[in-house]
Amino acid sequence: MRQYPPKPEKVYFFGTCLIDMAYPEAGMAAIRLIQREGVEVVFPREQSCCGQPAYNSGFPDEARRVAEKQMKIFHKPYPIVVPSGSCAGMMRHHYPKLFAKDPDLSRIEAFSERIFELTEFLVHVLEIQLEDRGAPVTVTWHSSCHAAREMGVVEDSKSLIRQLGNVKLVTLENEYQCCGFGGTFAVKQPEISTAMVTDKIDDIRKTGAVEVLGGDCGCLMNITGAMTHRRIPITGRHIAEFIWERIHD
Repeated sequence: MRQYPPKPEKVYFFGTCLIDMAYPEAGMAAIRLIQREGVEVVFPREQSCCGQPAYNSGFPDEARRVAEKQMKIFHKPYPIVVPSGSCAGMMRHHYPKLFAKDPDLSRIEAFSERIFELTEFLVHVLEIQLEDRGAPVTVTWHSSCHAAREMGVVEDSKSLIRQLGNVKLVTLENEYQCCGFGGTFAVKQPEISTAMVTDKIDDIRKTGAVEVLGGDCGCLMNITGAMTHRRIPITGRHIAEFIWERIHD
């Protein structure tokens, strides 16, 4: 079991590509949730991708160059909070594999130990307590593959939602079934990807929820895009944005 550090004075925030380009409101909400607990958030403007697209596409040399840049940028010994199970999984579990032959592997391992997925950090390090100020609503939760299988943070995310007294959380029948995005998979195998997201949407509709929440913007982009295409009136949001909307004055 992972050992969690005491509450820090400062953390780094790794924004991720999709939050930077498509979901900035989710990133800002995540930062505000951390700041709410009295922790200073440092956002290095030079940060970029975690390297996962290159890594998954079979370009390890290119992925290492991207990873090296991030390790140089996030060089101070602060925890690094990542609002994505996918990017967090890459940085925590795959950086040591990517640099397995590096003579200074301990440096990479020390970096990876500082990686925390957002909800994991809120629950185990900050021990955040939430008071729901929103109207009653029914939601469901999509568990991304990396959050579930690599980071193991699904229950952390759900525990935060369950703190919100006016929110009814309905579990998907096939909760751990992939939504079909998979980064480059959706481009390389569009027919299979479409079939998978169709199954996911049908599962969401069965819950009666008006909103689907998630911790990975790639999955949310895929699911909500497909629902919009089918004119299904169910919205999708990152958990940070949803929580912040319901708790702040």
